[in-house]
Amino acid sequence: MIEARRLHILRAVADHRTVTAAAAALYLTPSAVSQQLSALEQETGHRLVDRGAKGVRLTPAGEILLTHTNAVLAQLERAEAELAAYSSGAAGTVTVAAFATGIGLVVGPALARLARTAPGIRIRVQDAEGDASLPMVLDRQVDVAVAVEYRGAPGADDARLTRVPLYAEPFDAVLPATHRLASADRVPLAALSKDNWIGPFPGNPCHDVVVLACEHAGFQPQLEHSSDDFRAVVALASAGAGVALVPRSALRGMDLSDAVVRPVDGVAPTRRVFAAVRCGAEQHPLISPVLEALGEAAEG
Repeated sequence: MIEARRLHILRAVADHRTVTAAAAALYLTPSAVSQQLSALEQETGHRLVDRGAKGVRLTPAGEILLTHTNAVLAQLERAEAELAAYSSGAAGTVTVAAFATGIGLVVGPALARLARTAPGIRIRVQDAEGDASLPMVLDRQVDVAVAVEYRGAPGADDARLTRVPLYAEPFDAVLPATHRLASADRVPLAALSKDNWIGPFPGNPCHDVVVLACEHAGFQPQLEHSSDDFRAVVALASAGAGVALVPRSALRGMDLSDAVVRPVDGVAPTRRVFAAVRCGAEQHPLISPVLEALGEAAEG
């Protein structure tokens, strides 16, 4: 008989590619993860992983088991949801990981809605960049992620996750008030190819949006300054240090007295925001109202 907890460890190893990283995500020791993998191999009668200098790779048998693992763990999530519904689980804690502007735009308003409509649900919010929250959901560190599309993100058809689209927003060009294009109605990105740029660090999903938008415009941005804090990005642009692309919602309430914000000419770069839970968990009586409230907040 295969133990479900060992399947969860197999999936973590497949996701993180090393025993050490999987152990850290699961709050286990690397030796405990290795022992559970060995026990799973004994239960199945197959070698499931190849251990090498560059990490761990699933064998063909391991890949087969991983496919069933995703289905089994999703079904267990559904079973927990139905049992919770049976016991009228209208009270409890749901942990949500979201990036800063997502917290301001949808998570905060969703909390206010839930306080009125489902006062028994307590929400704990963790600030996490858009590319960090999905692994946190898969590793069961949080229940819900408010995340953005990014290069290398699990696809919409990933069997491990259920997604709820929330909103899409354009990036606007932020220029120093003295910039040569400050009086333009719209800014062609190609016209900024020779400027110094200010942007998020590599690994931040917004970094990918900026770089890909510039590549589509025919150039590589010269990223002279880096910050994941959009207030810092705008402050640097206001000081004349360079130009930037910033999500429109992140500009709300900022001091723009020494900068100008202009829409991008043509097809604007866009970030798409969604909520995600482990597949099957969307039916849980605590999580379902949270997803509904996030969707209502996004519509508003």
